[in-house]
Amino acid sequence: LRAKSETELAKELDQFKNELSTLRVAKVAGGTASKLGRIKVVRKTIAKYLTVITQKNREAVATQFKGKKCKPADIKDKKTRAIRRKLTNKQANAKTSQRS
Repeated sequence: LRAKSETELAKELDQFKNELSTLRVAKVAGGTASKLGRIKVVRKTIAKYLTVITQKNREAVATQFKGKKCKPADIKDKKTRAIRRKLTNKQANAKTSQRS
């Protein structure tokens, strides 16, 4: 899956979505057991394709913003709130001039 281009993934994703809609129609119309069992497989396949597409998009954005100070929220490191607000090493080691 990861070796395919984004256009191929999108095309196959559309095919799976169309297949899922026909399977759901068959379910309502009283389809065979093999068709009803295929619904779960198609849903999981759609999820896999969407996951790969999302990961590829995130990687592309990450490479675009690599080395820059400001990044989109979904690309930044999550960590914890306390760690994100902690002083940087440079700020913590900064010395102030003493009063005389």
